[in-house]
Amino acid sequence: MPQFAANLSLMYTELPFLERFAAAARDGFRAVEYLFPYAHAPAQLAQQLRAHGLQQVLFNAPPGGTTRDAMATAWDAGARGTLCLAGQDAAFRAGLQQALEYASVLQCPRVHVMGGLLPAGQSHAGVQALVTERLHWAAQQAQDAGVALLIEPINGRDMPGYYLQRQDQAHALVQAVDSPRLQVQMDLYHCQIVEGDVAMKLRHYLPTGRVGHIQIAGVPDRHEPDSGELHYPYLFDVLDQLGYTGWVGCEYRPRAGTSQGLGWLQAYARTDAAEI
Repeated sequence: MPQFAANLSLMYTELPFLERFAAAARDGFRAVEYLFPYAHAPAQLAQQLRAHGLQQVLFNAPPGGTTRDAMATAWDAGARGTLCLAGQDAAFRAGLQQALEYASVLQCPRVHVMGGLLPAGQSHAGVQALVTERLHWAAQQAQDAGVALLIEPINGRDMPGYYLQRQDQAHALVQAVDSPRLQVQMDLYHCQIVEGDVAMKLRHYLPTGRVGHIQIAGVPDRHEPDSGELHYPYLFDVLDQLGYTGWVGCEYRPRAGTSQGLGWLQAYARTDAAEI
């Protein structure tokens, strides 16, 4: 079965952020991901990882801002990434460099670069050259740092106007940039909402080698992956059949307490703590 990583931005929210690492470890997780680390010094986060035997497997580059303080508050201010936004070169570059510095300290192998909200009246074709140019530059920085960059299609119901919403759009960008340091973050929750046919999407895209990370949540309510319209036991079997050995991020909002809602993990995943 897949290896599962707890998403500390959505899970364990009943606890202060720095206490969530210990809680995830107590529940048997051996890896974590989260949205943004910039409200905390990288050394603080690294200490939590070491203290609880956790791997950091993913976090997001800042959604905006050119200073760490601004980056830490950009999401709450409504920023959703700068990749597709003209006139945001300084923020895009500063954000990526800050993310790579965190990745180095946290020994995190991958960083998600958010696409941003497509400006009103603008088309995908109209920003294609800008996006491709920025990703070329970013991929070179990632190559030098030994980190993989990910781009993620996100559904327009949860994030109206988001630049990337379909798997084929993201894969076309990865192919255009043509760097081994750029891959797709495939969130099955978003994929189901936008496109459906999730098992066939997995069978189509995983063999390309362009999928660098997978995330899950129940559809349509984004709760635990044990209810709703996606049958995850079947999809986990598909991942096994396809030989997927990467991490699966649990990016869902628990219906009640996080630990109380982990029955699905006991039922579907390896229960040996060394393998979760």
